[in-house]
Amino acid sequence: MVDRFEQFSFAISEIYRHWHKLAAEEMGKYGLKGTHSVYLLTMYRYPEGVTAPKLCELCGKDKSDVSRMMPILEEKGLVKKEGIHQKLYRGVFKLTEEGKAAAEYVRQRAGLAVQLAGGDLTDEKRDIFYEVLESIVSNLREISKEGLPK
Repeated sequence: MVDRFEQFSFAISEIYRHWHKLAAEEMGKYGLKGTHSVYLLTMYRYPEGVTAPKLCELCGKDKSDVSRMMPILEEKGLVKKEGIHQKLYRGVFKLTEEGKAAAEYVRQRAGLAVQLAGGDLTDEKRDIFYEVLESIVSNLREISKEGLPK
């Protein structure tokens, strides 16, 4: 019998693995890696731009990841940095027109993947799933801050 921890861990691992495979395939069209999709989609929601520290927070990434990813997106012409302070953590990153088009493409493709993955779910089951998923994330966030009880 598989216990809940094994079932949960395996399911999360499988979702993560398949998501990365799909994201890599889609982002490969732009010469990028799957992880870049998170940045494009996040920045798409903030047309006025976003700072590197805010990107860290919104994407759940650390400073070093943002420091590596933003120059790549700039080099590809998908992102530009604006502001009087051009250092990484002082400027504001914005999507270029090409970046907006790429983000819209990724958004549509990600939406299709989610639709197909949950195609056999009713609206009620989908609502319950996301409510439960958010609860687990919230609880794990707190547990990871404070550690497991003795």
